Amino acid sequence: MNKKWEICECDKTFVEQVAKENNISEWMATLLVNRGIKRKQEIQVFLEPTRNDFHDPFLMPDMKLAVDRIEKAIQQNEKIIIYGDYDVDGVTSITVLKKFLTQRGMTNVGFYIPKRLDEGYGLNRQAVQKIYEDGYQLIITVDCGITGMDEIAYAYELGMEVIVTDHHEPLDEIPKAVAVIDCKRKDAKYPFKELAGVGVVFKLIQAISQRLKLDEKEYLKYLDIVCIGTISDIVPLVDENRVISKLGLKLVAQTRCLGLHALLEANVAKNSPINANTVSFGIAPRINACGRIGYELEAVQLFMTENIVESRQLTDKLNLYNKTRQDIEKKIFEEAKEIIETNHLQNQHTIVIGKEGWHHGVIGIVASKITELYFKPAILIGFENGIGKGSGRSIPGFDLHEALHRLGGYLEKYGGHEMAVGVTLKQENFEVFAKELEEKAKEAHTEQIVPIISIDKQITAKELTLEMAESLMELEPYGTSNKVPIFLIKNLKIDSIRTLVEGKHLKLTLQDGANLIQGIGFNLGYFADEFLLGDRVDVIGMIEINSFNHVKNIQINIKDMRKSY
Repeated sequence: MNKKWEICECDKTFVEQVAKENNISEWMATLLVNRGIKRKQEIQVFLEPTRNDFHDPFLMPDMKLAVDRIEKAIQQNEKIIIYGDYDVDGVTSITVLKKFLTQRGMTNVGFYIPKRLDEGYGLNRQAVQKIYEDGYQLIITVDCGITGMDEIAYAYELGMEVIVTDHHEPLDEIPKAVAVIDCKRKDAKYPFKELAGVGVVFKLIQAISQRLKLDEKEYLKYLDIVCIGTISDIVPLVDENRVISKLGLKLVAQTRCLGLHALLEANVAKNSPINANTVSFGIAPRINACGRIGYELEAVQLFMTENIVESRQLTDKLNLYNKTRQDIEKKIFEEAKEIIETNHLQNQHTIVIGKEGWHHGVIGIVASKITELYFKPAILIGFENGIGKGSGRSIPGFDLHEALHRLGGYLEKYGGHEMAVGVTLKQENFEVFAKELEEKAKEAHTEQIVPIISIDKQITAKELTLEMAESLMELEPYGTSNKVPIFLIKNLKIDSIRTLVEGKHLKLTLQDGANLIQGIGFNLGYFADEFLLGDRVDVIGMIEINSFNHVKNIQINIKDMRKSY
């Protein structure tokens, strides 16, 4: 598929000024300016964040009210329950708050995670009823609750009180609770709006620590867990999230949490760098797998355990759940591809498919893969007893949530945002829904949307040095709003080219005069049929250091390649 290459345009004079003022290289200044980081203080915090760069937690709406109520609960050792979500953000939020309150001497702190497959996301009346029957006096929500007006009103009817901590978008109305802490509230004056749920919990324990005049280490010591939830929740890794993730990764490398240590030990190669990839590929999928297939409680147990044997046993279980999730995902993906290609749906504007028994805890991952493979909005639905539940993913430029809003009459329930949605519909409405969504995409001319690769800077082969590659590490951790830098190098000669893993991946050597550069292209094996030895090519990709037998070499992780003209 043809992709559009776009080089970020920035004022050369301004870049030179930023480089000079901050004593950094011009190419580093270019990368920072491309990310909207331009002022001296912003640059300093971005490159070298410290514990002094956290904002005042009491600037958050209702923080004082929440701290007052929790301080009372601590003094009276009330029975508190933490109500969270089943993903990594929810699990880490529960872990941090439960550990912190337990260390304040509270002996009656429980937690509740709704079962994804039965209860779905967020508060529900049955859970609130059970919490009441179990004798809890105060519910603290984490990573959920901002839209739970009815359920919170029900909790009050039963005689309980509620504190909401959340980071999702509120509706026009907010719940009537003791406190509603959410940076996205319309009346919020907090300077950063993009914290993960666990980031909001971190601000809560920071505020409680300040009220109780505790040493700052009493909340800072949880940054390893806070960092795991923040990176996993794909929030922008800038501002306070940058401070959390940058400082937190240092703690992850020497974590005292037995469960996290066991996960790292089992899934990350010894002496490998601990970075955002470690979290995104080594840790997050295993925690998320628990919630996806119905074992959400064991993820919290892993983080909470103080027993090294139990930590290893639970890690083995999480690895098994993740393998099960992968097997289910692979099966659905292959079945989905077969349906698509048998029915030539890849030639449509949208892909809407469904099948009896598809696991709706895993279906969202497959929808992402289908969208990535065909570059089309895709919705996958699993049917059971005449009801379909599914997930959809979109492409930039087509608002899938808005399209669903216009087709709401065919749906029992839907939610999400422009790029990702969840849907529930009756099986009898499936065909007409798929047909109408196709019409909406046609009207939007989605066939004219071309994938865009944003390039940070064009460089020469001579600029490609180990020193440059190593200095790029200052920009880590990478994530949303701080993507891995993409560079363009023009007019390189192909010195060698071959495929790996049965033609799936591309391996090549590129030459510019005396300079030889190694290149790897994952899932780009088909390029081996399009290019020949001696061809001149322009290449875009990420600059990496490949270490083999203790020898470091520069490598380009190729994202796209075309003939030079």
